Amino acid sequence: MAFGVYIHVPFCATRCGYCDFNTYTPSETTSSYDAYLASLERELELAHTRPADTVFIGGGTPSLLGAEGLGRVLDMVREHVGLNPGAEVTTESNPESTSPAYFDGLLEAGFTRVSLGMQSASTPVLRVLDRRHTPGRAVAAAKEALAAGFEHVNLDMIYGTPTETDDDVRATLDAILAAGVDHVSAYSLIVEDGTAMARKIRRGELPAPSEDAYADRYELIADTLEGAGYDWYEVSNWAKTGGECRHNLLYWTGGQWWGAGPGAHGFVDGERFVNVKRPERYNDMLAAGELPVAGREEIGAEERHFEDIMLGLRLRRGVPREWIAPGAWGVVDKHARAGLLTVGERVAVTDRGRLLADGIITDILAAE
Repeated sequence: MAFGVYIHVPFCATRCGYCDFNTYTPSETTSSYDAYLASLERELELAHTRPADTVFIGGGTPSLLGAEGLGRVLDMVREHVGLNPGAEVTTESNPESTSPAYFDGLLEAGFTRVSLGMQSASTPVLRVLDRRHTPGRAVAAAKEALAAGFEHVNLDMIYGTPTETDDDVRATLDAILAAGVDHVSAYSLIVEDGTAMARKIRRGELPAPSEDAYADRYELIADTLEGAGYDWYEVSNWAKTGGECRHNLLYWTGGQWWGAGPGAHGFVDGERFVNVKRPERYNDMLAAGELPVAGREEIGAEERHFEDIMLGLRLRRGVPREWIAPGAWGVVDKHARAGLLTVGERVAVTDRGRLLADGIITDILAAE
């Protein structure tokens, strides 16, 4: 089974209104980048890992560390964890903090994949999301990464933003196709409690997202990308042949990974753990020679089965039929008759079933 390393970079230049990730702007933390990097190296020295098949650096905004800082992170992984031959090494990047020299530096450091947060090609939508980059910058960054020699470049988009129109989505898709990337992730906007966007919706300053709009936009995205030669391999992810993200597949197929950095989650040898969130506390614990773990949880067979079904049925390949408990076959057959599931050696959602995948999965797990 593949083993991965996830590294969380908790810094952002500004806070987006929809974001509830564990991130900190300069006014929200006293931790410097250098202090974080020193602590991260101590954590990787103490980590109980094995050589990695995939590495994913996320955030936050990892590109704020620059190519030199990210190269230093990857050197830490090589020294203290190890990389297996052919390992996939990915970093997320904000288009505004990238440049041709940045991508050249990443490639030289050993990165094999870049994921860029585009969100939308519409200025009004970006404004509602409190994104600071200009609409064309994400495409320009993607082209710079490809020109540097990256074979695998991903663009993330968000759909269902309040005030967004179908034309906004079409413009975003047109820009993505013009960029020539081999991977696209499309996520419906989730308005999380405690975010600035949630407060604006509660005060009536923005309309609430529409479930009907989500469905219509998803179908538009799927039709456009698949018509352009991208295959869906997970409900929210499309790739050209060979462009699938191996690290994310590790999550979705029951793999194990070490999570490093403030607030990072990991899953190793049947145990899930989560690190302390605040960078200052993270630094202090590692300075004292402690792993910065805030909590641990043993994952039993029942919970693991639940997660295997919940994640596996979002994949195009689905799950082995023997994973489905006897009590759920009536529900499976009902959805198969409705054209939402295929049943053979594996059980999988159909193209039509993708839109209802979460409900189908809930029905199956409830029946079990």
